[in-house]
Amino acid sequence: MNESRGRVRLAHHVLLAAALPFAASTFASVERPAERPAAGATVPESSRAAFTQHIPDLTDAQLETFALGNRIFSTSWVAAPASVELFDGLGPYFSRRSCSACHLRDGRSRPPSGVEDDAGALVIGLGREDGDGGIAPDPIYGEQLSEHALPGLAREGHVAVLWVEEPFRFPDGERASLRHPEYEVRDLGYGQLAAGTRIRPRLAPAMPGMGLLEAIPDSAILAREDPDDRDRDGISGRAHRVPTGDGTFRVGRFGWKASMPTIRDQVARALDLDIGITSHAHPTSDVTAAEPEAAKLPEGGHPEIGDTTLAAIVDYCAMLAVPARRNVRDAAVVRGAKRFTGAGCARCHGGVYVTGASPFAALAHQRIEPFTDLLLHDMGPALAESVSERAASGEEWRTPPLWGLGLHTRVTGYRFLLHDGRARTLVEAILWHGGEAQASRDRFTRMPPRDRRDLLAFLESL
Repeated sequence: MNESRGRVRLAHHVLLAAALPFAASTFASVERPAERPAAGATVPESSRAAFTQHIPDLTDAQLETFALGNRIFSTSWVAAPASVELFDGLGPYFSRRSCSACHLRDGRSRPPSGVEDDAGALVIGLGREDGDGGIAPDPIYGEQLSEHALPGLAREGHVAVLWVEEPFRFPDGERASLRHPEYEVRDLGYGQLAAGTRIRPRLAPAMPGMGLLEAIPDSAILAREDPDDRDRDGISGRAHRVPTGDGTFRVGRFGWKASMPTIRDQVARALDLDIGITSHAHPTSDVTAAEPEAAKLPEGGHPEIGDTTLAAIVDYCAMLAVPARRNVRDAAVVRGAKRFTGAGCARCHGGVYVTGASPFAALAHQRIEPFTDLLLHDMGPALAESVSERAASGEEWRTPPLWGLGLHTRVTGYRFLLHDGRARTLVEAILWHGGEAQASRDRFTRMPPRDRRDLLAFLESL
């Protein structure tokens, strides 16, 4: 079966304040070098610690919360019962033991380097169409295939990744190499995946600026929608409307499919599925009736993380600052900003937002440029999944923010882009763009080499 252009082989033996209007002129703002894309939440830091800084103007109480959240975020959870009750309740199945195991120094995670590599931090979601336009978990393995388990339990399975190189040649003769993943589901501990279940690989994104994105009013994101492409520019982004259960909806803005409206939603889900930690937001673990031995193991409480502790992690994520841009007056960067806009990239990765109210002074009423519209866009068949997520089709992905992009390698020592980490360079990431982004991608490929280098220099400055 086809997964994001990756073939999967099942091994048979085991298997808030008003926002500025988004007139066309707002996209030109990307051409004016802004050293502080996050306004008052920007910090002048470009070291390995660039993503770990807190926003300015915190109260003493908020600084204490930030320190506590940082501690919880970085500490490995252990099996219950344990002497340190705050951190027991791991599993019984899990992908990683801590938040920071995926978000190294609050940056991105990395995929496995090959079939035998277990050190990557790629999490494997599971899903199948439920027949009603939604997504259903696998009846045996639930919403996520966990590659680790507590002692005495068989792990749910393992997904081996084989990278296949694809040569690419620009019209001017310059060469590049792309790669796509092929996945093999191995060593399934409790039987075969159900017919129709598809794997959904995900890498953890970088975290700076989450509080600002949460503070953007829903109305400001909705104002940028153009689902029917009324302006005929080839871009038809739409917001992911997430039902609230009372007949209304919130606008999703977190996750690769924009399926989470708030930081709390995102954090609680990740704790549950990635580490096996329940909360009032996610009170049950991802254990099914096909895994009875796991259900017998002790839990770390009901739920395993209390509201105060969860709130500390959520506030920590919200208080992470955005690093200032660099080299903004460099001639190549200035030219590259114009190439970026001219290629149409700023139609999705551009524009200004004004945040609404926030308990944090540096996040409230800020004019920011996160280099994203936070909308879903059809990115074409090469990146498509064969299962939808709520209202997002397999071809649709949220436009990721680009602030901090040029610091990924400095922070973590590597750069792996897109939802599955297939892109090792900015060039590769651009070349994988299709669908609504196809025209911009093609303009990039037709640029003279110097113009392409200038555009890349602009991206490195973010």
